[in-house]
Amino acid sequence: MTRDEVLAEIDRRDVKFVRLWFTDVLGQLKSFAVTKEEIGTALDVGMGFDGSSITGFNRIEESDMIAMPDTSTFALLPYRPAEKAVARMFCNVLTPDRAPYEGDPRHVLRRALSRARDLGFDHFHLGPELEFFYFRSPTDAEPLDTGGYFDLTTLDAASDLRRDTVLALESVGIDVEYSHHEVGPSQHEIDMRYADALRMADNVMTYRTIVKEVAHAHGVYATFMPKPLAGHNGSGMHTHMSLSRGGENAFFDTDDPAYLSADARHFIAGVLRHARELSCVFAQWVNSYKRLVPGYEAPTYVAWSRRNRSALVRVPHYHPGKESSTRAELRCPDPACNPYLTFAALLHAGLDGIERGYELPDPIERNLYDTTPEERAAMGITSLPETLGEAIELGAGSELLLRAFGEHIHTRYVEVKREEWQEWRVQVTPYELDRYLPRL
Repeated sequence: MTRDEVLAEIDRRDVKFVRLWFTDVLGQLKSFAVTKEEIGTALDVGMGFDGSSITGFNRIEESDMIAMPDTSTFALLPYRPAEKAVARMFCNVLTPDRAPYEGDPRHVLRRALSRARDLGFDHFHLGPELEFFYFRSPTDAEPLDTGGYFDLTTLDAASDLRRDTVLALESVGIDVEYSHHEVGPSQHEIDMRYADALRMADNVMTYRTIVKEVAHAHGVYATFMPKPLAGHNGSGMHTHMSLSRGGENAFFDTDDPAYLSADARHFIAGVLRHARELSCVFAQWVNSYKRLVPGYEAPTYVAWSRRNRSALVRVPHYHPGKESSTRAELRCPDPACNPYLTFAALLHAGLDGIERGYELPDPIERNLYDTTPEERAAMGITSLPETLGEAIELGAGSELLLRAFGEHIHTRYVEVKREEWQEWRVQVTPYELDRYLPRL
């Protein structure tokens, strides 16, 4: 959509407010509203704001930032009134001299995509599967139902919630493939159709907002917290990935036993090689590592397979005539990550594998949860970090993350995550009080 098309749509749809969206380094959505009377100015020169108040942005002495709307992202917000409607546009953050701001996560992803284009790839296609829970309130993790995977019974109390959410997503141009109840009580999944990485990162941010807004309208609370319920599966964001070249799927090779091209094999090898140091990005919270434990369908072992869902990367089975669907599925990210930084880091890792010719090891088709540490060591299989503290120190020393993020975001990100880990380390939890206070 062009500038003039946006202005015409604002008039036609009776839009009074346009919210300008961007994220901080942690992927938390930031927004401010511009009235219809000011939107022309915003489209021409952007809108200034104080970047010193945004997590991971500039210091107080370097606070002036510009939010420049991306007109291609204009959409009406379906959860706001139709009269005097509210629309949104994602923004690229600029410095006062109108250069891309190095602390903008959206810019980090755009830069990664530029690297892919320089290597001859047209698109980085992504299809993330976001899981989430519905609870009675944000202060009490009480499920709405006791349903299980794919249940279609009265136990699935959120069928209308999912229906309204799908309709809302489609109204803003997000294509939905299917929705269903997940494994955990009151856990759900709505899957978006694959899209190019930048659009998909925008879609993830919109998806999370719409899921929460629709839930709120129904009087319940939706959360993307990775592990809200002890003893049950956490919420993942299994991420399907492929590259295209010349309009064709660059991951497909009919002559390969797994139908994977050389580029696909090198890409997967790159993701596996760098998985441990990327963990602090795709699993960025203390709570993320409560999900990444054996026994709850979350992968912890750095390996790949064609059928084995205990591996970190799975290559879904190829169907004849569906060459375009050949892809790799990374199963470790969670839905509370920053999608811009996560997708950028994964792309850089995969491109490193292609550029440097990393060799992909043999697939592991046995259940890795049933293997011993000695068996995994013999197979050369390592594990993801067990805590955010371990993960962030790996990320702090990662040359790949430094190149992917740039010095500014890399430094700020490590600082913020180290603070979170330190805050967690000094907590005394109910578990500790219940277990130790009566006996020690």
